[in-house]
Amino acid sequence: QVQLVESGGGLVQAGGSLRLSCAASGRTFSIYAMAWFRQAPGKEREFVTAISRYSATTTYADSVKGRFTISRDNAKNTMYLQMNSLKPEDTAAYYCAADITVSGLSRLAKAYDYWGQGTQVTVSS
Repeated sequence: QVQLVESGGGLVQAGGSLRLSCAASGRTFSIYAMAWFRQAPGKEREFVTAISRYSATTTYADSVKGRFTISRDNAKNTMYLQMNSLKPEDTAAYYCAADITVSGLSRLAKAYDYWGQGTQVTVSS
């Protein structure tokens, strides 16, 4: 089992920045790729970004490319999402996810085996 806990969400003005964290515990040695997804009210959960086990590869949704940066510190069992130049359309609950089945850097939610409870990000205009 793997447990994931997100933190760092909050209210920020457009153009501002936030840094989300995702702390993993349990069988962390089994984690391969990790990812961030987000879900706005009334919308489906959407892919934001993903990172490979040793940070060699990352991938981003076009909507956040150049503004968001994903990273992970395996020694601390923590993944991060640095979000800059935030826009009102970035408002959503942000979820971290972990893959233990070596699915590669998938953009599909079904490829990830464990999920956090989510942290709310609200960007005001």
